[in-house]
Amino acid sequence: MRRLNYTLSVCILLVSHGYCAHSEAKSIDKKDYQLINVAEEDDENTKEIRIRKDEFDEIVGQLQGMKTLLENMKQNFDSRLTEMQEKIAALEKEKKQLQENKIATVKVDSNNLKARTTNETKGQNTIPTQTSATTTSPSPTQTDTEFTPPPTSTASTNQPSSTESEKWSPTQPLALWSAGKNYMNISFDGLFAAAGSTAKDLDKIETGGHDPNQRGFTVQNLETVFDGAIDPYFKGQSVLVFQIDKNGASSLEIEEAYLTTMSLPLNLQVKAGTFFTEFGRLNPTHPHTWDFADQPLINGRFFGPDGLRNPGVRLSWLAPTDNYTELFLTAQNSQGNTAFSFRNNNSIRFGHASSADPGVRSMEDMLYVPRIATSFDLTEEQTLLFGSSAAFGPNSTGTDKNTQIYGLDMFWKWKSRYASGGFPFVTWQTEVMARRFEAGSSSALPDETMNNWGAYSQIAWGFKTRWVAGFRGDFVDGEKHATDPLGFERWRLSPNLTFYPSEFSKIRLQYNYDDILGNASTEHSVFLQFEFLLGAHAAHKF
Repeated sequence: MRRLNYTLSVCILLVSHGYCAHSEAKSIDKKDYQLINVAEEDDENTKEIRIRKDEFDEIVGQLQGMKTLLENMKQNFDSRLTEMQEKIAALEKEKKQLQENKIATVKVDSNNLKARTTNETKGQNTIPTQTSATTTSPSPTQTDTEFTPPPTSTASTNQPSSTESEKWSPTQPLALWSAGKNYMNISFDGLFAAAGSTAKDLDKIETGGHDPNQRGFTVQNLETVFDGAIDPYFKGQSVLVFQIDKNGASSLEIEEAYLTTMSLPLNLQVKAGTFFTEFGRLNPTHPHTWDFADQPLINGRFFGPDGLRNPGVRLSWLAPTDNYTELFLTAQNSQGNTAFSFRNNNSIRFGHASSADPGVRSMEDMLYVPRIATSFDLTEEQTLLFGSSAAFGPNSTGTDKNTQIYGLDMFWKWKSRYASGGFPFVTWQTEVMARRFEAGSSSALPDETMNNWGAYSQIAWGFKTRWVAGFRGDFVDGEKHATDPLGFERWRLSPNLTFYPSEFSKIRLQYNYDDILGNASTEHSVFLQFEFLLGAHAAHKF
């Protein structure tokens, strides 16, 4: 009986507890709970997770706060990015302006340098270091080199090494002294010839002071060049030449010594000192750059053994055109052996004796030489250059007697676009000159005006690496009252062959056939010329 009562009591308690729990659950479900069912798979069944609504709302609120914070951060980032982009754009604009100003300055400086840097070398014959396969219109800094032998050393440069760790190359000039923007280079060139000729006195038919002058050996030219930057405004060059004549007498002369400006405005440049006159193509160059072992007859006839050169000043202007065009005006002294057709007191011109030199009395006693040169690209492989020159000045046969010389020159070059080391190439160069000489009266001759002319034309063919074949034809009209072969009417044919073992040496074999019409004679000469170079000249003008 006791057990039965106890059991009933337990049942009543369980029933009442379940009812209360059920009622409370219903009440909470309706008011405070939002059921969130999340399916979570485990290995056996799916579980259901419930979360309270207030907790869910709290989580949503936190997420919305995070969203607002991210939006604020994004707006702040965008504004900062825009500000940085504006600053970068301003800096880029400022940088571009600085670069344009720098390029403009460099362009003016390079135009002022123009192929005029005294060592603008390697001209018509000097071994080129240029390896471009195509030919373009020459600019003032462009070389007139015909080929580049396979390199035997590192690339050359005229500037001093930027660091002491950089090694010197044999193709560079020998740097004697360098400090900042100031430097000085030195180079040495030796030119020699062995000659055989039917002419007993070879110097009687060779017109140049650096030509082979005797049968046997001739020291044609021993040339030492000093060049460098003086300061940011000037560059200087000095050329010393040592010679030994056929009698064994030695002589040393300063052939050129001048400075050139580097920073004049308006594409202007001034050269001042003693220098070769800008007349034609051959006269301003040195013997080691020639395509032949001797100078053309017309240059010797009009400009004398040493060429036309004297102390003076030269102003040049590079025209701002697509094609290279440059104008020159030179004023120099008009006396001496280096002004051969002018006030040359050491010779008798056309049978008329020289009178006493009164010296410079006015600007009319100076020698004036204008010149213009321009070039064009005919094709990608061909370039053509034309030049016109004149020289005006008094001569030594009378106080009011003058000489006028006019010249036209042409240079054409072809180089294959597939050239290797500069080969193959073909060049053609021609100069024509005319002279009007007013001669004063002498004991045997009255006043008279005499005109004569001459020309040469030459072709060089670089047919194989290191090998160049050339041919030149010369003609000069006779001088009135001439009594020696140097003044007779004559013509000459000169084939030659040149081999360049490297860019520091050359060997040339040349034959001359001279027909001297004034005395009805012909002469045959053979020259074997050889040259070596220590250091390197800068590029010669195109």
